Amino acid sequence: MDFEINDSAPEHKAGISARGDYDDFRHTFEEFKSANDERLAKLERGCGDVLLEEKVERINAALDDLRLKQSRPALEGRARITDAASREHKSAFESYVRGGETTALRAVETKAMSVGSDADGGYLVPVELEHSISQRLTAISPIRGLASVREISGSVYKKPFMVTGPATGWVGETDARTQTASPTLDALSFPAMELFAQPAATATLLDDAAINIDEWIAGEVELTFAVQEGAAFVNGDGSNKPKGFLAYATVANASWAWGSLGYIASGAAGAFASSNPSDALVDLIYALKAGYRQNGNFVMNRKTQAAIRKFKDSTGNYLWQPPLVASGRASLMTFPIAEAEDMPDVAANSLAIAFGDFRRGYLIVDRVGVRVLRDPYSAKPYVLFYTTKRVGGGVQDFDAIKLMKFAAS
Repeated sequence: MDFEINDSAPEHKAGISARGDYDDFRHTFEEFKSANDERLAKLERGCGDVLLEEKVERINAALDDLRLKQSRPALEGRARITDAASREHKSAFESYVRGGETTALRAVETKAMSVGSDADGGYLVPVELEHSISQRLTAISPIRGLASVREISGSVYKKPFMVTGPATGWVGETDARTQTASPTLDALSFPAMELFAQPAATATLLDDAAINIDEWIAGEVELTFAVQEGAAFVNGDGSNKPKGFLAYATVANASWAWGSLGYIASGAAGAFASSNPSDALVDLIYALKAGYRQNGNFVMNRKTQAAIRKFKDSTGNYLWQPPLVASGRASLMTFPIAEAEDMPDVAANSLAIAFGDFRRGYLIVDRVGVRVLRDPYSAKPYVLFYTTKRVGGGVQDFDAIKLMKFAAS
């Protein structure tokens, strides 16, 4: 039996594109290693080459561009609607978006008695569209892709933790058991704050039956949501937004205590140490306990990653390595790197590198429901779609994340 490959299928084209991008990336990295090795050899002979320095930086920038291109998520096709209630919600929502018809959508939400409805107007998007938005955010929001994510139906999620654990000990099979002390409990609070986007559409777009409304809305809001989330999860102050992990108190790791994040000094003010600069990275890795380290990830921005890309070990091997597969991530000392542009640049006293088990260390809370309010009046002839979701976040385990501070000590 003969099989025919449909080269025009989006999935097939995406596969070819991904493989091609990956091959380009590997080839460019080999060029980078060759040029950088030549640069280092000339420096050792005391004859630096400005043109060679510029060449290395150009290739380094090209690697960053290729990594950025690889990180963009592919658009998914139409979602499968599997039950009658979902089909009814999708149909009613499409009628609302295209023409402003609210009767059917109001009836759907009345029957569902949804916890995501709010008094300030707007209607819940279908579940499939909400999940599509969440999946896209996970693909392009670096911290969301690493952290724990929990859905809630209220406005605040409270997570209890033990300040002091119960008394424990070893006893023989027939020995008397002493009464154990009760644990002291406290709670971490993670309020969900409102995040909004406001895409606009023309009447022509809304009248075009070939346009997939779900995909259009997801595509319009994903970047806005991802940019705002990414900044908040790293640097947010907790006021009407999530609290980023860099907003917590920091102390030298030797003096670490619960409620703060420990840091390792780089060895020089605003830079790595001039000799054996990678030693600080080793110290950062092993500042984390073994139970967290096995799931460790580095988090840094592109500029920091470009600087580290030049580091070698004592045998001449590069510490930074490209991904092993097309959909993978680059690694540093065998640990994956997440590229977060909201991380600070290397500068005096900056916390430019984080390392940790972010799934255990950072919690993101999503309130159930994404709402859309159709506004055909404020920006005629355009129709605005005020789209909101509620998101919170903060550190849930202060022992699971360590930072590098670019200072002498």
